[in-house]
Amino acid sequence: MTVSLAMRRYAAEIYRLQQDNEQVSLSLLSAHIDASAQAISMMVKRLTKNGYLAYEPYRGVRLTAEGEKIAMPALRRHRLTEVFLVKVMKYDWASAHELSDVFEKGVSDELEDRMDELSGFPTRCPHGEPIPSKKGVMPEVQDEPLANVPSGSDCIVSRVRTHDLEKLNYIGDLGLVPGTPFHLLSCAPFKGPLRLEMKPQGHIIGYELSQSIWVEVTKKGAGNKLPPLKNRI
Repeated sequence: MTVSLAMRRYAAEIYRLQQDNEQVSLSLLSAHIDASAQAISMMVKRLTKNGYLAYEPYRGVRLTAEGEKIAMPALRRHRLTEVFLVKVMKYDWASAHELSDVFEKGVSDELEDRMDELSGFPTRCPHGEPIPSKKGVMPEVQDEPLANVPSGSDCIVSRVRTHDLEKLNYIGDLGLVPGTPFHLLSCAPFKGPLRLEMKPQGHIIGYELSQSIWVEVTKKGAGNKLPPLKNRI
């Protein structure tokens, strides 16, 4: 059967959501897609019927291997559009995701190729997410949340995994954009703040924010070590 653009966009959104969720519920999907509950339910049924989704009662859906294939072109177009909006049209990275949702609907295959060329054939979107190839191959990314990294580690920001405008603006003001190196000086225990050493100045960020910042660890630190109990005051 012919796969419509709408089917590809739904598959792409489900792909994004399932990166952080084992199953994607309809309520979660509706929070990220601007459509009525009835329209979302009908599309999910259509995708499931055609073998693109696996449905588990009371839990939600997950893309099948075929479902992931139809998601790749939409993911590629969306992320290329984000790069084009930021790199060529000079929009800020915080608003790129929402702008791309609207702008990409008018993008043809020919225009997509031209945007790719003008943007320098990027492999990552402005937030660091990998861009699938034209053949639908998603590059592998080896990174992890900053919240999981032991203190004393040298890191490079790989991805910023949030679409929250306030968070993106704040992270941008701190300079923690993809490609930025820093040293994780310390992590306070029990989900306390993290102290970062970077140029031109260091920062202290909260644990919640550190969950949205994914990094590549270039040198792993020893982590926090508490002194022996008898030496504690």
